[in-house]
Amino acid sequence: MSTELDLWKQRLGHVPEEVWRRTELRVLILADNELTTLPPAVAALQRLRTLDLGHNRLSEVPPDIGELTDLSDFLYLHDNQLTTLPEALGRLTALRYLNIGENRLTHLPDALADLASLLELRAEHNRLTALPAGLGRLRALRELHLRGNAISELPPSIAELAELRHLDLRDNQLTAVPEALAALPRLRHLDLRSNRLAALPDWLAALPALEKLDLRWNAARPSPALLAELTRRGCAVLY
Repeated sequence: MSTELDLWKQRLGHVPEEVWRRTELRVLILADNELTTLPPAVAALQRLRTLDLGHNRLSEVPPDIGELTDLSDFLYLHDNQLTTLPEALGRLTALRYLNIGENRLTHLPDALADLASLLELRAEHNRLTALPAGLGRLRALRELHLRGNAISELPPSIAELAELRHLDLRDNQLTAVPEALAALPRLRHLDLRSNRLAALPDWLAALPALEKLDLRWNAARPSPALLAELTRRGCAVLY
């Protein structure tokens, strides 16, 4: 029996009961099915490594999703109607990719910082104004996508994301470049487009791995000295 079940775009409206009896499943695709609820029965699929619930109408995710501790590859929850996420999500400590973009989230649970294996977090186009204080515990994180929120500052613990390569902060409400970013040794791409930046710190030139700095649609302009140093080091600066 196959360990993959692809029900993409089948207009299901609800998940057939027989799906929850497929305990051998490793991959379950339920994207684009007009789903409004996810039953607690999802916890029966203990072997799942990938779960795709994107492009539905879910208003909540049951805490039972925290029982899927083998979920290690992908969890797609994007393009739903979620306003909150359960703290139980933090139990998915093997998960490497999480997409919660295009929802109605105003905050993220503190337990999100427990996802110790996470490599990529996508939370674009929500209603976030801040991030969990402990986000720096995501020590494996390489990509953080936060475009299209209302974030005005980052938690100081961001400085602990030593593996972070890509940080997208486009379309937020930052008035200054967060100083915690100065501590990121592997940051290659920093997107600050469409914020409210009026000035730029000189320490940007000291980011050792920076290859692209996007500053478009801000009032801030790099000083001649900052621009010269970044250019000398091979960093592309867009403003």
